[in-house]
Amino acid sequence: MAEREQAFELLRGLRTPAFFAEPEISFAPKGPGYYALVKHADILEASRAPDVFSSGQGGATNIPDMPAEFAEYFGSMINMDDPRHARLRRIVSRAFTPKMIKQFEADVESAATKIVDDLLAKGPGCDFVTEVAARLPLKIICDMMGIPERDYGFVFDRSNVILGGFDPEFTGPDIDKIAERLLTAGMELQQLVQDLAVRRADEPTDDLTSSLVNANIDGERLTMKELGSFFILLVVAGNETTRNAISYGLRLLTRNPDQRALWLSDFDRHTPTAVEEIVRLASPVNFMRRKVTRDHEMNGHLYREGEKVLLYYWAANRDAEVFADPGRFDITRQPNPHVGFGGPGPHFCLGAHLARREITVMFRELLSRVPQIEGGKPDRLHSSFINGIKHMECTF
Repeated sequence: MAEREQAFELLRGLRTPAFFAEPEISFAPKGPGYYALVKHADILEASRAPDVFSSGQGGATNIPDMPAEFAEYFGSMINMDDPRHARLRRIVSRAFTPKMIKQFEADVESAATKIVDDLLAKGPGCDFVTEVAARLPLKIICDMMGIPERDYGFVFDRSNVILGGFDPEFTGPDIDKIAERLLTAGMELQQLVQDLAVRRADEPTDDLTSSLVNANIDGERLTMKELGSFFILLVVAGNETTRNAISYGLRLLTRNPDQRALWLSDFDRHTPTAVEEIVRLASPVNFMRRKVTRDHEMNGHLYREGEKVLLYYWAANRDAEVFADPGRFDITRQPNPHVGFGGPGPHFCLGAHLARREITVMFRELLSRVPQIEGGKPDRLHSSFINGIKHMECTF
């Protein structure tokens, strides 16, 4: 991590963005390379110009262009431009408004209580990531969709494969078989929700799958393929990112006992800014990719049509021109215009309200019942895309 911080600091100090060759990946064509956008100002400007910096031309979640066979499972709205992106977002966004999230607030609180009950029963020395941080977002997303508890482990394992990068723990030691594992995991998750959707079409309940499969918003509804891709996006993005924010949050509190004491002194007062600071420093998603649709000058550099840029949120969240002493964990930091939920514009994180709520509830439960809990050295995910923690022992 120290090496990463030094590298991005060096890149932010350059007058114009650095250009890099694309990595060699066996299942995707190697492209011409990309510019690394690492300054906060550049990422804001690019995010506000989706007509110039496209998410839909080859995909936003990968450096090489997404192979056609992957689009069936991973071609969700995060990898689309308007008007297709706007259509899908309009259909699904009603489930993620603050008003809707407040309706199942009690479910989040009871789930967090049960997780801490189990933590105390098991005692210190357990894996905080799998026993605490991963359980809350996984349960909430599955419950929202109507996925039964017996399938939680199935969803968790497949989402780990999809966002496992090149980590052999999740994708296996044989690099040549990564594409097959990714496609299989996507197919299995899509099949799970499509089977559920068929049942909900005939016998709807109050879950999100019923709402989506029967929705007719302005004359529009999701196709089965769109529903499958959205579910993959939901369980992967909603599970992995919040899990890592909670894990990093405990690690930050462990390394900054003064900030823990301050938060404990008045939890409700400091929670809004504490949560934003955790997300800033965790930056669970390292980057998103865009492709330039036409020649465009930005901050003194001319980008040509067809060129790729990577928006490095992790680097922007440590930009000293925006954040005073950016490496310092300060739960009172204001203002805090981080891009941990993505930049402004149409692709700002749909689940930001839900993520904030889950982080808040989890730390309220932990700090009120296990106030001295600490996280050990993180076992980090081998991925350039996700800033993930796979395992972390906790003590209390």
